[in-house]
Amino acid sequence: MSGTILEVENLSVDIPVAAGMLHPVRGIGFTVSRGETLCIVGESGCGKSLTSLAIMGLLPKTARRNADRMEFLGRDIRNLREREMARLRGGSMSMIFQEPMTSLNPSYTIGNQLAEVYLRHVEQSRAAARDRAVFLLEKVGISSAASRLGQYPHQLSGGQRQRVMIAMALMCGPELIIADEPTTALDVTIQAQILHLLAELQREFRMGMILITHDLGIVARVADKVQVMYAGKTVEEGPCETVFDAPMHPYTQGLLRCIPIPGRTRRGERLGSVPGIVPNLVGELSGCMFRNRCDYASDACAGLRDEPTRMGDGHAYTCLRAPEEVLGERQPAEAP
Repeated sequence: MSGTILEVENLSVDIPVAAGMLHPVRGIGFTVSRGETLCIVGESGCGKSLTSLAIMGLLPKTARRNADRMEFLGRDIRNLREREMARLRGGSMSMIFQEPMTSLNPSYTIGNQLAEVYLRHVEQSRAAARDRAVFLLEKVGISSAASRLGQYPHQLSGGQRQRVMIAMALMCGPELIIADEPTTALDVTIQAQILHLLAELQREFRMGMILITHDLGIVARVADKVQVMYAGKTVEEGPCETVFDAPMHPYTQGLLRCIPIPGRTRRGERLGSVPGIVPNLVGELSGCMFRNRCDYASDACAGLRDEPTRMGDGHAYTCLRAPEEVLGERQPAEAP
């Protein structure tokens, strides 16, 4: 890949709450290049969505965002005024949210909402905006695109609404798309169609993409790089194939045990699980936050520092266990 679009270093989000200070995102860093897909994975409550909202500048007013570096197309976006950030949102960077019915305005037609994005960021006529909307609706697989412009969101199916959201995100030809659980509300068949569509559009338009999900099956199909988050921090990161073939952190291993593996998981075989819940992130936090759920935890885990163990090729994990110890426990794959 060439051409870095987004660079984030040591991103943190703090939110004051009644019980003290909540730390939902703690020291996150990554890069996204042109044509590259970064998948951020983890269970609910680990900070995935807040990470994306921090990048887009859409955090709650009480939240405090800090980062050592946050550059988009070489421009520092940490302290941009809201008016400047608004020029980027929807234009150079776009976001696809989880539930399109809550993102589309029920009082306006599809055509009006698509045109509004275009007219806000591009100096073109309303006729040009309409032509662009029809083109992209056809591109995302919506039939009779011109007639759909006069419809309202409730007149479309869930899959069609999500396709409209994708078209809206593409209206101004963004360099970066952030897709936050874009298939959560859809059935399995439509999920596959939407993911295939996103991958095709990304290749065609050479966009960078951040895909946020808790579904490792999705990750395996579309990711170039994977970032596994737990309790607001990155616990493992690296190329998708490397992380799947040799997961090093106990949390990543637990997540992978939760999904069936073609050719290895037998019919009726019980899948794994990660017992317990994500810990409370209010107040002072120290050590490995996964230690209370980890089969390998020891007293030393309470003093774990943030320095990751680096394996080469961008693969790194944050755990006290040595690479040779983890790799020595891996069993050869069973014959199908």
